[in-house]
Amino acid sequence: MKCQYLDELTGGRGVIFATGTPISNSMVELYTIQRYLQYRTLQEMGLIHFDDWASNFGETVTAIELSPEGSGYRAKTRFAKFYNLPELMSVFKQVADIQTADMLHLPVPKANFHTEVIKPSEIQQEMIKGLAERAEKICAGGVDPHVDNMLRITNDGRKLALDMRLIQPLAPDDPDGKVAVCARNVYRIWEQTKEKRSTQLVFCDLSTPTTDGSFSVYDDLKKKLLDAGIPEDEIAFIHTADSEAKKKELFAKVRAGQVRVLMGSTQKMGAGTNVQDRLIALHDLDCPWRPSDLQQRLGRIVRQGNENEEVEIFRYVTEGTFDAYLYQLVENKQKFIAQIMTSKAPVRVADDVDETALSYSEIKALATGNPLIIEKCNLDMEVARLNMLKASHLNQVYALEELVHRKYPAEITRLTERIAGYEKDVELAKVHPKAQEGFCGMEVEGKHYVEKEDAGKAIIDVCTKMTGSDAVLLGQYRGFSMVLAYDGMSNEYRITLKGTLSHTVTLGADVFGNITRLDNALENLAGSLDAERAKLEEAKVQLENARTELATPFAREEELAEKTARLKELNILLNMDEKDKTLIDEAPDEGEEPPVRKVVGLER
Repeated sequence: MKCQYLDELTGGRGVIFATGTPISNSMVELYTIQRYLQYRTLQEMGLIHFDDWASNFGETVTAIELSPEGSGYRAKTRFAKFYNLPELMSVFKQVADIQTADMLHLPVPKANFHTEVIKPSEIQQEMIKGLAERAEKICAGGVDPHVDNMLRITNDGRKLALDMRLIQPLAPDDPDGKVAVCARNVYRIWEQTKEKRSTQLVFCDLSTPTTDGSFSVYDDLKKKLLDAGIPEDEIAFIHTADSEAKKKELFAKVRAGQVRVLMGSTQKMGAGTNVQDRLIALHDLDCPWRPSDLQQRLGRIVRQGNENEEVEIFRYVTEGTFDAYLYQLVENKQKFIAQIMTSKAPVRVADDVDETALSYSEIKALATGNPLIIEKCNLDMEVARLNMLKASHLNQVYALEELVHRKYPAEITRLTERIAGYEKDVELAKVHPKAQEGFCGMEVEGKHYVEKEDAGKAIIDVCTKMTGSDAVLLGQYRGFSMVLAYDGMSNEYRITLKGTLSHTVTLGADVFGNITRLDNALENLAGSLDAERAKLEEAKVQLENARTELATPFAREEELAEKTARLKELNILLNMDEKDKTLIDEAPDEGEEPPVRKVVGLER
C-alpha cells in the first residue's frame, strides 16, 4: 500500500529497491517484487492476481504425497517450470537495472575455493542408516507427520553432518570432524597473518550459542581456538552484539584487526555486515537452505574495500552425508537464478528452484554408500531434466515453424503493401500542399469553399444534420476524399481521409481546429511511413533470427544420448544379483536342436 501510494504521488517514480539477491529461493518471488514496483503494469496486463501471472509464466505439476495426518494420500500441486522468461524479464527490466559482477568489473579480491572433505566416523555412518530406515517408514505411509517427516530427517541429516553431538550429546568429540578441521585451518591462517592482523569469518546456521549449558558448535569451536593459543578477546560471536550500537562497535573492531575471528549465522552476519577491510578467509561450516544465503556469505569477503588481493573460501563437507547433496541443491538453484538475473537474454524455459527437503531416493542412496546407486540417482535426475529440455526445444521448434512459414511472411507482405500505400499518399499530399498563407480550398457536399472559416462551418453543419450512423461522402481536401461518420461507442464524429490508404481524424467543436487536425494528419504521413519501414526492417530481422534458431539442433543431444546409455548400463549392473533364468535355456529334448546360449556383455 505504501508503494502504491508513493507511486500515485510521484507517477511511478517514488520507490527504489536495492538488493544483491532479489530472488532468494524461487522464481515466484518475481511476482512479489512486481506487485511492489509494477502494480499498475500488472493491472494493465491483466496479471494482478497470482493465478493469472502463474498461468502465463509457470507450469504446475500435481503429485500424490502422504497427507498431513498420515492416514492417506492427497494431491499436492507445485511449480515445476517457468516459461516465457524473455517476456517476463522484459517487463521486469522496466523497473530493474540488473548489474552482475561480470559487467561491473569491481576491484574485488580473487576468491580461491577449498572443499575440506571430512570422513564420517562409524557412529555417523550408523546414524545415516538410521535416517534411511526412518525415511522408508515415512515412504511406506505408516508415520504421523507430526512425529516424523522428510523435512525433520533432512534437518537431522544436516546436524549429523555438522557434529554428532547435536543429535547425541554423549557422542565423543571427533578429532577429525568438521569443527576440529575448521579450528586447525582458522588457527593456521591466524598464525600466518599475525603481522598484518588479517581477519576471518566463520558461518554456521545450526547450533548457535546457548546459555542453558547444552552443546553448541560455536562454544566448541571457540574452546578449540583458545586451546590452540588464540587470545579470547580476538574471538567474537555476532550474537553478543544485540543492538545496532554494539554491532557498530564490533564491526569497527573487526575492521581494525582487534577481533580477528568473527562467528555468526547468515541471518545475523549476512547483509549489512561491512567488515571486509582485513578479511583473508571465510569458513562455511554448514550449507544454508537458500542460494541467496550462500551469495550473502560470499559477499562479505569478495567485496570492494578488501585490502587483500586474494582470499580463501573454505567449505566443509562430511562425506556420505547430506552436505554434498545440499551444496549440489543450492548450486543448482543458483544456476537457475543466474539464468534469469542476467544482463543477457534469459532462457525461454527454466525449472523451478524451490526445493528444501531431500527425496526418499536421495536419502537411500546416501545411506547405502554404494557409489553406483548415487550415480544412478544423479543420472535419473539429469536424464529426466535433459528429456524435458529436449521436449521444450521441440515445442520451440514447432512455434518457430509457425513464425517462419506463416506469421512473419504475412506480416512482411502486409507492411510492404502499407508502405507502398503510404508512399503514394505522401506523394499526393506533396502535390497538394497546405497553403503558406490563407487557405488552399475545400469541397464540402459538392460546394467549393475558399475561406477556411466557411469550410469549417460547412463541416460542422453536415455533422449536425446527420441522423444515422452510416458514413457519408463529405467532399475533397488536398487531393484526398473525405468520408464523415459518427461512432456511437465513443460519441465522436470522425473524418476519414482516403487516398491509397485511410487516415482517420477525430473532429471537435472548433471551426478552425478541425481543418488544422486534417492538415496535421496529412503532415504526419511521412512520419508514419518511416515507422512502417522500421517495422518492416524489424520483421525481416525477426524472420532471419527465427530461421537461424530453427536451424539450430538441440544443443545437448550428445550429452543426453551418452547419459541415457550410461543409465541403462547402471540399471543392468545394479540388477545383476537378480539371476535372469531366461538368459540360459533349459536342456533340449531328444530330437531338438541344441539351445543357443545367450550372453549379456557389459562394457565398463
